Amino acid sequence: MRQSPLASGIFYNILGVFFVFLAIQDVNANSFGFFTYLLILLATLDIGTGLRLLFLHFKLKNSQK
Repeated sequence: MRQSPLASGIFYNILGVFFVFLAIQDVNANSFGFFTYLLILLATLDIGTGLRLLFLHFKLKNSQK
């Protein structure tokens, strides 16, 4: 059974928010470093993918009418 784009989009957005939280905590503790930039990159990719999947879900939902 395939997972819906809605569930995947929500999951990716939650991961993105979590990586943003970790990046903020890392900046407060250690200033900017490699690990902080890695977390920001992961958050950007996850949030972008999550938004794309959410838009895909609503596009598919509207095209089935």
